[in-house]
Amino acid sequence: MKMIKLFATAALLFTMPAMAQVKVIGYIFSRGNIVSDMKKIELDKITHLNIAFINPDTTGVFMPFPALDTVVQMAHDHGVRVLMSCGGGSRHTYYAKLLSDSCREQVVNNFIAFADKYHLDGIDVDIEGDDIDDNYENFVVALSQPLHQQNKLLTAALAYYTRNRISDRALQQFDFVNLMAYDKTGPWRPANPGQHSPMSYVMDHLNYWGQERKVPKERLVVGVPFYGYGFGPLADTSKRYQSMVYKDIIAAFPNAAATDEVPLPNNGGTLYYNGVATIREKTQVALAKGSGVMIWQLLADTRDDTSLLNVIDQTIKSTKR
Repeated sequence: MKMIKLFATAALLFTMPAMAQVKVIGYIFSRGNIVSDMKKIELDKITHLNIAFINPDTTGVFMPFPALDTVVQMAHDHGVRVLMSCGGGSRHTYYAKLLSDSCREQVVNNFIAFADKYHLDGIDVDIEGDDIDDNYENFVVALSQPLHQQNKLLTAALAYYTRNRISDRALQQFDFVNLMAYDKTGPWRPANPGQHSPMSYVMDHLNYWGQERKVPKERLVVGVPFYGYGFGPLADTSKRYQSMVYKDIIAAFPNAAATDEVPLPNNGGTLYYNGVATIREKTQVALAKGSGVMIWQLLADTRDDTSLLNVIDQTIKSTKR
């Protein structure tokens, strides 16, 4: 009965036009019990769930992920597509070998086999920074055909600072791309304090990928951050204030949801993030110039009336398209 229900849900998902719906892509980055963490997410308010991160080992082999069966079933029960997201913001130097000509075919086969084993709906390529090398294009091209033959998705998370490393041929393989319009600055740039995800940075991404690279709006998804960065003497000495998830910001600073920055205690500097009004405005822009919103990451949200996911959901529902 469980398998029948699973395939029925998948069939329903894939009878819908892939680009017809407004997309709300939420990454989940669970450091504990991912099944318990899934219960904290309002799955009815997202369309795609990206599991961050599922990577092979240094030999290209994937370890078993027993809880993933349950996670996929929970999402499918709500009509949510589930993708494995590979890579991540930190370095994965071993990818250079895995994606090389001598290893690529077997590694791609391993990716496809893993996606099939756990009934995933696609693969999200979140290979970033210096991990994007000359083999990136060949890797996504090799993934594209077997995935699309099975009506599965191939997507990517793209950063502005590595935009020139993504070839047109690679870009054409993706069903849609998630624009990481955040991390313009951060603790790694203490001399450049300020908002790490301003609206101007969203427009930089949309103008580049949409106008210069000619990606249709139906394939552009605007990324928004559920976290912030602190700058100043207190942030310099306290890791707590260097990087804070949104729910911790709300817990620490009264009325923080109504603004995009708060002063740190004892004249210790400033914490910058995106509050309710900015997330609402970004969602409106994402609907006008793209096809939806991507969230990093869902577990950073609150579960009350300050919830940013709720702001995104209400904005989408109130916007006539």
